Parts: sequence; structure tokens; C-alpha cells
Amino acid sequence: MRLILAEDSTLLREGLVRLLVEEGHEVLAAVGDGESLVAAVEREPPDVIVVDVRMPPTHTDEGLRAALAIRERWPGLGVLVLSQHIERHYAAQLLSSDAAGVGYLLKDRVAQVEEFLDSLERVRAGGAAIDSEVVRKLLARTTHADPLSRLTPRERTVLAEMAQGHTNAAIAEKLHVSVSAVEKNANAIFDKLGLAHATGYSRRVLAVLRYLDS
Repeated sequence: MRLILAEDSTLLREGLVRLLVEEGHEVLAAVGDGESLVAAVEREPPDVIVVDVRMPPTHTDEGLRAALAIRERWPGLGVLVLSQHIERHYAAQLLSSDAAGVGYLLKDRVAQVEEFLDSLERVRAGGAAIDSEVVRKLLARTTHADPLSRLTPRERTVLAEMAQGHTNAAIAEKLHVSVSAVEKNANAIFDKLGLAHATGYSRRVLAVLRYLDS
């Protein structure tokens, strides 16, 4: 996999470069701000960019804005955003318009190397990778007025796995149930959330993403 990294912390940036190179990936560039990220992609578009939400000069949303600009110019390029904290608005802004080939992870997840690398692979393949903690906190805050509250405990578990980008087969293996059982739960989720007639992979994550701004 060919990657470009954008992270203003030199220590984390160099650690990511070393990790990815050791795993056999090619790091085309490693930069510390949004402008440098866009310039690096212009020089040589990668398969995936990994970018921090908050970068210089204001340390607010420079990384996110750069990622959105890159997605607009190179729609097939995978984007994995890293954030220090759960920022639901930023996650929604990046993911809700087009969930294909995008991811949103907490920085702590990088330490869980297998999970981080799996998220990169899913993003490169055109899937989605949403941090499990983001999904957990979202589901924990549902109210009686929220359509998510209509889901059964099993459906909520399946939804959380789907929202992280896992396939039906992977969910079935993790939950020790049949693929058909997962499909049944997925269809029930789509019905309850008004997504029964949506098409494509995106409805699997729209079920959660449409509520990130609520």
C-alpha cells in the first residue's frame, strides 16, 4: 500500500512511518500540516492518506479540511482520519456524504497495531472504518425519540459492527452466529431506520452516520 501521512507530532509521525514500512507499505511522504499534505498528494497520489484532524496553524480542523479537499479532487483516494478525542461533528462531516473509502479512528487505536492496519486495508478497499468507541458512545446516548432506540440489543450489536466497516461474514464469525442471522438483523435495522430502499454499501454505515450530528 502507498501512503502519505499528515501529523504535526514528530514523534507520532515518525512512529507511524516506521510501523508502516516494517509492515511492507510504502510511505511516499510524511508531513506536518494540511497544505503540505495537499501538495504531497498533488506530486504523487497515494492509495490512502492518514491525517490528523487538528494541525497547524490553528490546531482546529486544518487536517479535516485538507482531507475533504483531497476527497473532492481525488474521490477514489482512501482517507483515514485520526483524532485525539471523539469529535462527532468532524466524523459526520467526513463520512456522511460518502462512506466509501473513508475512516475515522481515535489516535489511541494506532497502538492496537492489528486493528489499525485492518482499518487501513478496509479504507483502501473502498470500505469504511469507524472507531468502535465513537459507535459505542453514539449508541449509548440514544433516547426514546431516536430511531436507534427501537433496535433490539442484538441489532445494536450488529449495527455497531457494521458501522465499523465489518462484513456480514466477519460479524457472524465474531458473534458466533450464522451469516443468515446477521443478514436478518441487518435487514431489520435498515427497516427500522428507514433505509430499506437505500442501495449499495453506504447504507450499512448511514444507519449510524446520519445520527452523528444529532
